[in-house]
Amino acid sequence: PHRTELYEDPPSACWPIIYSPEYNITFMGLEKLHPFDAGKWGKVINFLKEEKLIADDLIVQAREATDEDLLVVHTRRYLNKLKWSFVVATITEIPPVAFLPNFVVQRKVLKPLRTQTGGTIMAGKLAVDRGWAINVGGGFHHCSSDKGGGFCAYADITLAVKFLFERVQGVSKATIIDLDAHQGNGHERDFMDDHRVYIMDAYNRYIYPGDGFAKRAIKRKVELEWGTEDTEYLQKVHTHVEGALNELRPDIIVYNAGTDILDGDPLGGLAISPQGIVKRDEVVFKAARRRRIPILMVTSGGYQKRTARIIADSILNLHNLGLIDKELATSGAGNPKVEQMIRDSVKDLTNLS
Repeated sequence: PHRTELYEDPPSACWPIIYSPEYNITFMGLEKLHPFDAGKWGKVINFLKEEKLIADDLIVQAREATDEDLLVVHTRRYLNKLKWSFVVATITEIPPVAFLPNFVVQRKVLKPLRTQTGGTIMAGKLAVDRGWAINVGGGFHHCSSDKGGGFCAYADITLAVKFLFERVQGVSKATIIDLDAHQGNGHERDFMDDHRVYIMDAYNRYIYPGDGFAKRAIKRKVELEWGTEDTEYLQKVHTHVEGALNELRPDIIVYNAGTDILDGDPLGGLAISPQGIVKRDEVVFKAARRRRIPILMVTSGGYQKRTARIIADSILNLHNLGLIDKELATSGAGNPKVEQMIRDSVKDLTNLS
């Protein structure tokens, strides 16, 4: 594989929480034309700093994915298409972007998305090293190798998984748990015939993208009705996450933790409370930690102003419950690689005696 900076080890004192100020999309108020809160990623970090969970020098700085990194999944033809502003306008659903010179679009729209994509790839390796990782951005699950859409210009989930398969020994099976309100048709199309990847997807069956072809890649399909509420939702998530992980024990879980399931989201059409979202993330992390499977979380969709606070509250809750922990992470307790080493050396000792 090509040489990449994305897999260089960050300082061991850092939490496996990945972010860069470059994530945030802000220019000339254009970002306000999309229901997306294009500064939500920075707000999540600010809340975590206020709560004294993290400080700037304790988070891993995301790096931008290069063309060479992106070509691990994307076709050259697709990357060339992004040099046309109207193509990017269509993908991001911000029509006026079509009228901007492409160098502006590259710098102000695509670079933030490439940096978030780099963050997801970095988080993949960190999750395997530390047992868990959270990219505060990413989760562009509508993009596949040759087609973007739904605000997703790069296939970061596919990239993170393929990078792990190609570069990290012992990672040969992955499970994607996609709990964004929308069907994750991008990674589904990319892994359509790949038996190494198990996909569970829970989504509102009536909204975008309604990609019938991509649905064939879903091993566990949880189709939700309009206005689904906490009790039913959490029960389904719990049942199917457990079922998925009992059916196949992966080497990595990629958890697409979209918050557009929130009650009142203009695009999601579901009715989950903030507490319901916090509980959902807890259910997924508990299932992963109990089985000692590394988990990588990306934040994906979520289109309301209060979303950032909920994501921060969820991360604080995971920490309070001991499901994510800097000490645990760096010392390697609960880290699958370290656990295996300990088991092996114990075996050697018993064999010797």
